[in-house]
Amino acid sequence: MIRAIAIDDEPLGLKIISHFCETIDFITLDKTFTKQSEAIKYLKNYPVDLLFLDIQMPNKNGIDFYKMLENDPMVIFTTAYSEYAVEGFNVNATDYLLKPFSEERFLTAVQKAKNEFQFRQNLSVQTHLMIRADYKLYRIEYNEILMIEGLDDYIQIHLANKNKIVARLSMKSILKKLPEKDFVRIHRSFIIPIKKVKSIVNKTIQIEDFIIPIGDTYKDEIGKLF
Repeated sequence: MIRAIAIDDEPLGLKIISHFCETIDFITLDKTFTKQSEAIKYLKNYPVDLLFLDIQMPNKNGIDFYKMLENDPMVIFTTAYSEYAVEGFNVNATDYLLKPFSEERFLTAVQKAKNEFQFRQNLSVQTHLMIRADYKLYRIEYNEILMIEGLDDYIQIHLANKNKIVARLSMKSILKKLPEKDFVRIHRSFIIPIKKVKSIVNKTIQIEDFIIPIGDTYKDEIGKLF
């Protein structure tokens, strides 16, 4: 069961989402909020799997609100302004609903959430990662990843014998999507696959032709690991 909350400063918008959720057997809408501050308090105590989040809010843009969350829940953005669509997908949103949306369109969005939820639930037995970039959904095999490099609000996934993939995602978020036993963060800007380490010299790690620095914050953990 997917646990969700909805945040919208318009009560009517929340009423519509609540009504649509009542007909879906794999989502439970635990709570609705018209104020982001109340939603933040709730999320600190009761993490959820999915947010229905309005973008145009009085205090903070919904996209900026989502970026500040730590638990990396799935998000379906809702708004009356189509110009936010691109930015919504840039933060790896599950879907984007343009108001007013039909029940059929809502069902399409929550089905995407269901698929993504299943991917996350099966992460421990998965052999691949699903990433949205360039308006596409990429399947990336774990054993193809050479390293992941952080660049401000973006990451670059360097792949063996393939072009790198650039996605709008934080290092913290991508690390949560990877199996802990196979990947480790060695620097504020680098995550590596443990099995592909070729050598460790001083404060650097070599993977194929890449020479990657080890950050001071991570050197003790790396020392124990290797």
